[in-house]
Amino acid sequence: MDPREAALRKAYDHAVRWLASLPDRRVPARADADAIVRALGPDLPDGPGTPAEVVDLLATACEPGLTAFPGGRFFGFVVGGTEPAALATDWLVSAWDQNCVMRAASPAYAAVEDIAGAWLLDLLGLPRDGSVGFTTGATTANFTCLAAGRDEVLRRAGWDVARDGLQGGPGVRVLAGASRHMAVDLALRYLGLGSPEPVAADDQGRMQAGALRQALAGGARPVIVVLQAGDIHSGAFDPFTESVRAAREAGAWVHVDGAFGLWAAVSPRHAHLMAGCAGADSWATAAHKTLNVPYDCGLAIVRDPSALRAAMGERGDYLIQHEHGDPIDKVPELSRRGRAFTVWAALRSLGRSGVADLVERLCRHAASFAAGIAAVEGATVLNDVVFTQVCAEFGDDERTDRVLARLLDDGTAWISGSTWHGRRVMRISVSNWSTTEDDVRRTLDAIRRAAGTPA
Repeated sequence: MDPREAALRKAYDHAVRWLASLPDRRVPARADADAIVRALGPDLPDGPGTPAEVVDLLATACEPGLTAFPGGRFFGFVVGGTEPAALATDWLVSAWDQNCVMRAASPAYAAVEDIAGAWLLDLLGLPRDGSVGFTTGATTANFTCLAAGRDEVLRRAGWDVARDGLQGGPGVRVLAGASRHMAVDLALRYLGLGSPEPVAADDQGRMQAGALRQALAGGARPVIVVLQAGDIHSGAFDPFTESVRAAREAGAWVHVDGAFGLWAAVSPRHAHLMAGCAGADSWATAAHKTLNVPYDCGLAIVRDPSALRAAMGERGDYLIQHEHGDPIDKVPELSRRGRAFTVWAALRSLGRSGVADLVERLCRHAASFAAGIAAVEGATVLNDVVFTQVCAEFGDDERTDRVLARLLDDGTAWISGSTWHGRRVMRISVSNWSTTEDDVRRTLDAIRRAAGTPA
């Protein structure tokens, strides 16, 4: 057998066994990193090994150290699973090995990116003539959109940041909610803009539109306003209509960080959370969260394609660039995977109704978690469960941490802790397409055991 085919068959066998184990396996890893190093062997061999043997060693040694992120009972962070058509397509992406930078280099990729981008704008209710870039994740998507916003507000002020840089320029004010995600601050740091000016938020993390209007009146420099679709703890959405109106009156660029929450727009039951959001200038989200495509895939969406191209576009004498634009014009990386292939596959597999059903199913599971935890003795659900996030405490910080530790030791599910409003909390994020009602039931039983309450 050809060595490449043998290696692929070996990888396929291991992948199928891994996926088949997810419904019943312990969710946390069974081995630590040191054990995996010992199993792999720390020393580089003097000579080559066959590809199939290498794949077999890697899969066998690493399996005990894998966390069941793709399984239906992983509720930590905001981690989606992998929808089947997207997973299979991702294998093709590796086999095709396209550098998806120019239309001339990979017409197939350019075509799929065009189609997938148009479908996304339609599904999310965003301007049809906007531009969609496929990035590594929501952090890079925020960076991309905010770069376009930074350059545009400075251009309006008469400053060419691409030519002259930031030093000596008029400076840019950035206003963001007090409960923003850290990815916003990280992107702003990359862009040389520093920490944003925090705007007061309510107890659910929603920016207060009146406080934003007041803050906008406090200066004459170019301004970017960052709003949020989906608070990381509560799942709450900023009041977009009022906030966008206030920002527009001040001449600000409006950006929305919607890493997982932007997908509320596709659900008839939850689209009201996004009312007014389409009036912004840019939006960031991650397809590997709510849409459940494989890591890594973020989406940077900008209303004005020329603003995105001005910030991200690259030129080189050796490049073969198209008059209608190229993928290179929309994201920071010159070399990149074919991320649009997997997004296209997920959307084509699910269809419009399937994407809506996916979002609504995740939200139903979150509501079931909230109801189940509220019935546990001493437990309190702290947030209004409006989307896919649930935060709860178990009487005091010490007991909450004990429950979290016991839950991880139990292994039935993975749920992470956090600190919200100065209190330790259990934070549940429902993000996986494969989560079932039985997964929710089994996880609630494990939570009851961890809390010392009979199931």
